[in-house]
Amino acid sequence: MAPHARVRAPELIGKGGWLNTGGISHTLADLRGRIVILDFWTFCCVNCLHVLDELRELEEKHRDTVVIIGVHSPKFAHEAEHRAVVDAVERYEVHHPVLDDPELATWKQYAVRAWPTLVVIDPEGYVVAQHAGEGHAHAVERLVQELEETHAAKGTLRRGEGPYVAPEPAPTDLRFPGKVLRLPAGSAARPGTVPTGGAAAYLVSDSTRHALVELAEDGETVVRRIGTGERGLTDGGPDEARFSEPQGLAQLPDGRIAVADTVNHALRAYDPATGRVTTLAGTGRQWWQGSPTSGPARGTDLSSPWDVAWFADRLWIAMAGVHQLWTYDPATETVEAAAGTTNEGLVDGPAAEAWFAQPSGLAAAGDRLWIADSETSALRWVERDSDGFAVRTAVGTGLFDFGHRDGPAGQALLQHPLGVTALPDGSVAVSDTYNHALRRYDPASGEVSTLATDLREPSDAVLADGDIVVVESARHRLTRLRLPEEAVRVESVAHRTQRAATDVAPGRLRLDVVFQAPPGQKLDDRYGPSTRMIVSSTPPELLAGGEGTGTDLSRELVLADGVTEGVLHVSAMAASCDAPGGPGEPENEYPACHVHQQDWGVPVRVTADGADRLPLVLAGLAD
Repeated sequence: MAPHARVRAPELIGKGGWLNTGGISHTLADLRGRIVILDFWTFCCVNCLHVLDELRELEEKHRDTVVIIGVHSPKFAHEAEHRAVVDAVERYEVHHPVLDDPELATWKQYAVRAWPTLVVIDPEGYVVAQHAGEGHAHAVERLVQELEETHAAKGTLRRGEGPYVAPEPAPTDLRFPGKVLRLPAGSAARPGTVPTGGAAAYLVSDSTRHALVELAEDGETVVRRIGTGERGLTDGGPDEARFSEPQGLAQLPDGRIAVADTVNHALRAYDPATGRVTTLAGTGRQWWQGSPTSGPARGTDLSSPWDVAWFADRLWIAMAGVHQLWTYDPATETVEAAAGTTNEGLVDGPAAEAWFAQPSGLAAAGDRLWIADSETSALRWVERDSDGFAVRTAVGTGLFDFGHRDGPAGQALLQHPLGVTALPDGSVAVSDTYNHALRRYDPASGEVSTLATDLREPSDAVLADGDIVVVESARHRLTRLRLPEEAVRVESVAHRTQRAATDVAPGRLRLDVVFQAPPGQKLDDRYGPSTRMIVSSTPPELLAGGEGTGTDLSRELVLADGVTEGVLHVSAMAASCDAPGGPGEPENEYPACHVHQQDWGVPVRVTADGADRLPLVLAGLAD
């Protein structure tokens, strides 16, 4: 096998500047002698958030040799705002330098095509590996160990403290709260168990501080905090329980409150009467392709549950991490996937065939379960049909169209909504997070209007005595508003995700997903094909052939005549396990196995001089 060419890493440039460095800008020359891992991410992307968590252990273990640099590369217009990036870095506890690249300059220099992507640069400044998607921490860890050994022997490894400078903490009662629940009268703790006295009226998930907070009727006074404030998965009383970025809250029939414990990949229960926290579902491990999609609640893996709601005699879970809805049945203590295929996109129909994209908000109202489907900037719902449940869309068209536009639902636009609230008149309020607005959809008229603006990243809302109380996540507070009789009028704005289109030739296009198993591993075909690829397009008419599901990572696509632009949607998965021992060594009885997966949305433009091959890197060494 021919040796790989050494590719010098392009310089790091970003108009937004550097965060977490104490105001100091850095170049690759400043980092020479260190192993540099570039994490191309954007804060709307749940897969990017998974990678942030995957890297925490590696970051701590190799802190004297490795420098992780987050290159923030926005998808939505809101994510290009510097203040929003500053907030996201604190919200998700990013403990390494971040380069704010609102114009995707470094993204283009490194030819990145997907969020998230990891690029590894050796101590001499050469790119040695690139990995798209999540699940690659084990491969990066092994590569880091090899680079440490190689460059220590060469004398080119430099150890010491990295460039990270922690920002000053802010003294607020809440820090980036996620969701809110109105507590029914009489649900407060028994006498003697509330430290500050008074009755609790609201329960808020204080996401960045890994806790729940009971607030009084004024929405400001803290009645009680539940959780130590440190990341963890620990049951117990309010002073010993631990969460990890909790989000959604919903009342169960027995009076306890279900909590979507997002980064713990778990469903917890909080008892307001005792303050005690228990675990309802999840193992603490993230669900991967091939894992069970139903079974005993405490023995089944989940993936980033973001919100919960009681509907149709079950607790429904917005499983943002795998683009599905699951349910939890407290009577049988079981969970199961109820809607969605795990493919990311916007497809309606029977629940089992529908596609979602990071469902993040739920609200039950009569015979409908409303859904804020964040990555498609959509408002959708689940309803019963003759065969079970079906999924419908009220507002939204797909992954790449968003904005702030009122009017008929078919033309209206949202921008990454995270919450939805049922209103008394049968309409719904949408926490239109990246538009900093509260919107309203009226099913009777089919119209979308704006209820309020100038709300900083609203993520949820709840009714309270004729008013609506909104979680202003980036202002770290609850805000009480009157429900206006007439909607606020705003100027319409429409956006498309601004990423450079790839020029492709008309006719036949070779699609190759490049995957190379990490060192010491091989493709895992013990239980069938080790790879899978799904291809579709927007508009569907873009492809005349090649769409669908297959087990090969290479495929010939046929572009239709007369369609000059669109988006190719590619979802790829590969499974690998530790390779067997060498000659004379025993077989590895318990090999470590891993799943590598990524979804791409590749904008393409059909031109006569375009490429006839489209390579996408899932994992591999630098060429």
